[in-house]
Amino acid sequence: MSAQIVRVRQVMKTEFDTVDSMTTVYDALKSMRHIETKCLIVNKRHNDDEYGMLLLSDVARKVIGLNRSPERVNVYEVMAKPVITVDPEMNIRYCARLFDRFELSRAPVAENGKVVGIVSFTDMVLRGLLPE
Repeated sequence: MSAQIVRVRQVMKTEFDTVDSMTTVYDALKSMRHIETKCLIVNKRHNDDEYGMLLLSDVARKVIGLNRSPERVNVYEVMAKPVITVDPEMNIRYCARLFDRFELSRAPVAENGKVVGIVSFTDMVLRGLLPE
């Protein structure tokens, strides 16, 4: 008896917030006040650009930890870019291994060059192992 394959598409969050890289960290944080928002996808500036991601841990290390003012720091100064994206059809077992290998906690899910969701270890464990 084989276990059913659970795909990233089945566990990812499809609602996520985006931000422009020129936005101040202060304004980005105001948009993160949602209960489950732990990161923002940073939009591409042009077709040859890559997506970025702003995590709360980036702000903690690169703004608070360095005693910088969030009103005077732009998102592009502290964001991660480029970011590793995952395919929505990836098996969550492989996604979890990828996260472990590269020490990720979450990643954008990209399809046809566009971000369609965000997946995290929490999503894989709670939604992948405990189906509704």
